[in-house]
Amino acid sequence: MSKFRLLLVAAAFVGSIGAAASTAAAPTAPATPLTAGEIHAIYGQKSWIWKEGAGYFSVRERRFTAWSKENGKPSYGVGRWFITEPGKLCFKADWHAKDGSAAATTCFSHAKRGNVIYQKREPDGEWYVFKHRRARADDEFARLRRGNYVSDRLGAIQTRIGD
Repeated sequence: MSKFRLLLVAAAFVGSIGAAASTAAAPTAPATPLTAGEIHAIYGQKSWIWKEGAGYFSVRERRFTAWSKENGKPSYGVGRWFITEPGKLCFKADWHAKDGSAAATTCFSHAKRGNVIYQKREPDGEWYVFKHRRARADDEFARLRRGNYVSDRLGAIQTRIGD
C-alpha cells in the first residue's frame, strides 16, 4: 500500500469519528470555546470508542494510541494528543498497516453555550451537539470511557502487522 493510500485509509477512519453524533445544528449565537482544562478533563485518561476502533488519551506524556479495523483492515496509531487554541483538541499519530505507515493529524474544536457542548472536526466539519445539558446515550460524549480500552487490541494488531 502506498503512503498516499495509507493516508487516505487513515483519513477515512479518523473521518468516521463523530459520524454517529447528534445532527443538531450549530449554535446561532456565539459559543464560548472550552478551556484547556475542560478539554483535558473530557479526554484525559479516557478511551474514545469509535465504530471501527478506539483511541486512548493517556495523560502520561500526552500519549495517544489507537487501533482500527476500518474496511476490515487492521491498523494502529501511536503518537501524542495536544490542546491548541481555545477549545481545540488534536492528535497526531503514525498510523501503521500491513502495507506501510504514514503520519496523520486530526483536530476537533469544542465550544459551549450554557451547559451544552458542541464539537466539529477541523478544518471544515460542521458543528454538532457533543454533549447535551444532561448527557444522552447517543451523545458522542457517551462514547468516552474512563480507562484504556485500546492497549490489548493495539498489541494484537501490532503483532499481526509486524511493524
